[in-house]
Amino acid sequence: MAIDKGMSPYEAARERTVEENKRKMEALNLRHLSAALALAPKTPSPMKQKRRRIVEAAAVAPSPPRRSRRLANLPEVKYAEGASNGSERMKRSPRKPIDSIYLATRGSISMEARLEAARKAEELESQLDPEFPSFVKPMLHSHVVRGFWLGLPRHFCETYLPKRDAIVTLVDEKDEEFDTNYLAYKNGLSGGWAGFALDHGLLDGDATVFQLIKPTTFKVHIIRATVGDGNEATK
Repeated sequence: MAIDKGMSPYEAARERTVEENKRKMEALNLRHLSAALALAPKTPSPMKQKRRRIVEAAAVAPSPPRRSRRLANLPEVKYAEGASNGSERMKRSPRKPIDSIYLATRGSISMEARLEAARKAEELESQLDPEFPSFVKPMLHSHVVRGFWLGLPRHFCETYLPKRDAIVTLVDEKDEEFDTNYLAYKNGLSGGWAGFALDHGLLDGDATVFQLIKPTTFKVHIIRATVGDGNEATK
């Protein structure tokens, strides 16, 4: 190919490169190959074929919902059967009755009887050795019937009792000991208190005096509330 003498060296080199590429394409027959590829039908890629098969299979038979391996290994629970077993357990282990002569003989407690029991408890506290701190605690329904949670005076707990949860021992007037769980952050007695209350037949309206004879030991004095205007509370 003749190159125009008026071309710049750059243009002349470019023309030579273009002509050289044309000769190579003719030698490799690339024009006819590209035309044949353009006319040939297009085949989907393997990934597209796989996705199409998954979609078609899901349309015919939907797969079950996926479950985690951990949940799949758990045994199947039949709720109707579980409910019946639970009711049977409740029948086999009924709530322990409060076996006390005070439930059988004493009716509802008037406000006068409650105040009288509390007054007797305060009188008893005034006669105790002041070296050992003490407080009066009247019994309520939540203390001795349901819940069995006994909250203690906050100021007393912060002053005399441990700052962390501990075992607090209750000693009755027969010197029998009962361990209870003291919850410092709630300022009260939890586990073990129910046993003490039931064993001593404590009822709503009774009054108690807690005397701290050791860092985690209370001597507990019980004042019974009575029914009737002419009856006095008995110690």
